[in-house]
Amino acid sequence: MKKTLLSALAGIAFAISANAQNHELTVDMKHNGAPIQKTMYGLFIEDINYAADGGLYAELVKNRSFDFPYAFTGWKVAGNVEVRNDGPFERNPNYVRLSGSGHRDKWTALLNEGFFGIGVEKDKEYRFTFYARVPEGYSEARIRMELAIPVTNREGQDFLAHEMSINGNEWKQYEVVVKSPLTEPKAELRIFLLGNNPVDLEHISLFPVDTWKGRKGGLRKDLMEALADMKPGCFRFPGGCIVEGTDLATRYNWKNTLGPVENRPLNENRWHYTFRYRFFPDYFQTYGLGFYEYFLLSEEIGAEPLPVVNVGLSCQYQNHGEHAHVAVDELDPYIQDAIDLIEFANGDTTTEYGKIRAQMGHPEPFNLKFLGVGNEQWGPEYVVRLEKFVERLRKEHPEIQIIGSSGPNSEGHDFDYLWPEMKRINVDLVDEHFYRPEHWFLSQGNRYDNYDRKGPKVFAGEYACHGANGRKWNHFNASLLEAAFMTNLERNADIVHMATYAPLFAHVDGWQWRPDLIWYDNLRSVRSCSYYVQQMYAHNTGTHVLKATEQGKPLAGNEGQDGLFASAVWDANKKEVIIKIINVSDIAQEVKLNFNGLKKSQQPQLVDVTTYHSDDLYADNTLDNPTAIVPQVQVANCTTIDTATIPAKTFAMYRFKVDGRK
Repeated sequence: MKKTLLSALAGIAFAISANAQNHELTVDMKHNGAPIQKTMYGLFIEDINYAADGGLYAELVKNRSFDFPYAFTGWKVAGNVEVRNDGPFERNPNYVRLSGSGHRDKWTALLNEGFFGIGVEKDKEYRFTFYARVPEGYSEARIRMELAIPVTNREGQDFLAHEMSINGNEWKQYEVVVKSPLTEPKAELRIFLLGNNPVDLEHISLFPVDTWKGRKGGLRKDLMEALADMKPGCFRFPGGCIVEGTDLATRYNWKNTLGPVENRPLNENRWHYTFRYRFFPDYFQTYGLGFYEYFLLSEEIGAEPLPVVNVGLSCQYQNHGEHAHVAVDELDPYIQDAIDLIEFANGDTTTEYGKIRAQMGHPEPFNLKFLGVGNEQWGPEYVVRLEKFVERLRKEHPEIQIIGSSGPNSEGHDFDYLWPEMKRINVDLVDEHFYRPEHWFLSQGNRYDNYDRKGPKVFAGEYACHGANGRKWNHFNASLLEAAFMTNLERNADIVHMATYAPLFAHVDGWQWRPDLIWYDNLRSVRSCSYYVQQMYAHNTGTHVLKATEQGKPLAGNEGQDGLFASAVWDANKKEVIIKIINVSDIAQEVKLNFNGLKKSQQPQLVDVTTYHSDDLYADNTLDNPTAIVPQVQVANCTTIDTATIPAKTFAMYRFKVDGRK
């Protein structure tokens, strides 16, 4: 006997509004539609908002090698401290010499502020490392490391201390693991010279012992867990605008991220002086999170890596005229960088870069399949350079799928020019970006319905809903509209093969751009409302699209559809139909569900219902209340349903078991 969802699943659905509209959604169960790519819903990280240093890369010391343009950025110094530049690491030559102050009551010391403070937790262990030597003429020196609270009413500022002896005139690495007796989000690292014998210090580092996979000098565990919990299909890296650099000298050069972190050269971050209203002139890249780490983490979370390389153009927003870019006839080194990256990822251990990968700890190839060439570039200057890359890559690596760009906008002159050019050049996918307001997302329910199926596929590489009326921060309503838009991605999986929200990370004290998927401070993190929308799709991708229509048309927020958006997929592995319905209207909507093309013995049995709703449209999860708005899953207790009721402003997802269907 058929039952309504309301009567069968009390507590799953909300009470029917007296003003609810009646709709029918017919799901074609006779035929499977287009296969859905495993890469469909993924992640994109760019080092903006302190996403890498100060974020995912778990290093707690800022400017650990004193190689920032101002050598003491992030440090306070007292007494006799001198910067020298003939250190043990060729590409990071600076170090400091601590010498006696010349007075018994004066201390020579270094104090590091970390990234908006140094966060430590009670009973957690931290690994303090540094390279040191004693200058010629001396055999031993002593130092004292402390973790302290700079502003406190405590009797003393320090809450953890350890003294160490430095022996010998050759550079050596020293290490000690300490346990914090308390939790403090904004501590300070202090290093005092004990006695008068001088000491040289380089690459002063502090990491939590409890990192992702327990790796020394690794990645922040809670942030990596959030990425893994997404179950992403692909992972784009490293950008974004930092691929281009403010100028070519500051572009992201992947080869500088190889080898020991101690010898990876510092790079200016494209975002460190971009925004006057959110200004962080001390924002640099240590490359501690480099390409090896990126390939490794992608492998560990099951995501296809999607690296992006520079196409010979610096940021076109910041540079006007050909003089700022690589001449077309001088592109060969840039193209070779792309070829070498493929070798680093996939080459055997007898190749130059395959050997380097093996030396770094991964003899097996990473099986790279995709390569983005350029980011948000536009105009003929992009096309002519991209064409050179494509010609060479097709000859040497025809197995690699090449991703071109449609520029920074989702429509308009540049977009209209670039798409035909991408088809002519024959790239495999085109990267579309859209940071757009609410009305745009509401109007795009049919965006990909009429795209040319014979051309390149679509990669929705950067997108997020930016709220109207100044509400640019993360909030539930924006995430709801993102969910509505994503039904169009899903329905058109034959042309849309990848999609990644952006930006991924933001430090609450250091953000420059919002909204963002995951927020954090020095100790805590929170998954935004948009995160849970992405997760609901990524966990319920299915294997094939199912045609789902009302009167022959998709529910896509069109006139007469009362703010409804819907998509349906078949999961051949689980033998499940998954229907996603988003109601963006202010009233509940009743949707009659029809499953056409099934035998009587194959009636869909409801497995569970997930609803995502907030009474406060402008609220989001916070560090203090990280689970304020999360999807609610309830297991079904009936065999079949006839009608679903979607409350106002709700994302609802229904999973049905269909035994016997292929």
